[in-house]
This record gives sequence, structure tokens and C-alpha cells, in this order.
Amino acid sequence: MSESIYDIPLRSIDGTATDLGAFRGKVVLVVNVASACGLTPQYALLEKLYEDQKDAGLVVAGFPANNFKEQEPGSNEEIAEFCTSKFGVKFPMFEKLSVKGADQHPLYKRLIEAQPHAREKPGSDFRAKQASYGLKPDNETDVLWNFEKFLVDRSGKVVDRFTPNTVPDDAVLKDAIEKALAA
Repeated sequence: MSESIYDIPLRSIDGTATDLGAFRGKVVLVVNVASACGLTPQYALLEKLYEDQKDAGLVVAGFPANNFKEQEPGSNEEIAEFCTSKFGVKFPMFEKLSVKGADQHPLYKRLIEAQPHAREKPGSDFRAKQASYGLKPDNETDVLWNFEKFLVDRSGKVVDRFTPNTVPDDAVLKDAIEKALAA
């Protein structure tokens, strides 16, 4: 069996060694984020979701990544400053990592292994939109873009995955989170 997501070594955005073990018993929404992306305004929605649901047991975990058109070029310090000053982010942020390719972080290997395909936002075809811009993932299980979301239940099981255009206040995502919180 694969290593638990709780045991994979990570670093918080300030460089402190950590892991997701502190979130055992909570529902975790893991999101790869970027500061210079058309989807960057999702930071505000992620923070609102976190503030609204943290007392019920939800944690939003942000993982900056520079894998898509170099839309996260800053240092960890610059990213942290941007997130707090521009969006008031208080949810846990981790150091910049790679979500795909030869240097893919073990956390993302594990998340993708558990949920190989992202659920498409109803009425949307994110993959077709990407293709129209000449963008295509290296393989069908790759993270598609910034702000893709993985939902982890209270036991540490990755239970769902959502395309980047599924915004944090979308009914499909909110329903999945509510279900995970109620379990």
C-alpha cells in the first residue's frame, strides 16, 4: 500500500518541516495555486470557504506550483506576502512544489494515484478549452492547470478531484465537501 498522505514530508510556506498529519480527522481540500493566473481570484473564494467551514472540520491547503506557463514565479516569501496582502489568506500554505513532470512532489503522486481523473464542472469541458489554446497534459492523469482540487476525507482517503474551473463556491464542490464533513 502507498504511503499515507499524512506521512509525506512537506514544508510550510515559511520553510518549516511539516506534513499533513496535523489534519488527521479533518476534511482537507488540497489545491495547487498560482499568483499570476486567470484563476488566481479563487484565492478569495478558497479563503471564504475555509473561514465558513473550518469550525466544521474543513482545512484548505494551498500548494503553490509553477508548472503552468510559469504563473507562480515568486519565492515562497513573495507568495506568502501576495496571498495575505491581496486576498487575506489564513488557510495553511505550503512551499512551492511541482505537481507534474519528472520532479513531481510525492504528495501529488499519491493524490493522483488515488484519484486519477478530475471531475469536470457540469456544463463545462476544461480539457477541450485547454486544447483550443494548444495546451495538453502530458498524460491523462496529470494535474490540468492551477487551482485543481483534491478532496481528502477525515480518514485521509482521497475521495474526489475537481478541474481547475470548479470554483470553491460551486454547488458540486460544496456538496462533496458537505458530504465529507458529515461522514
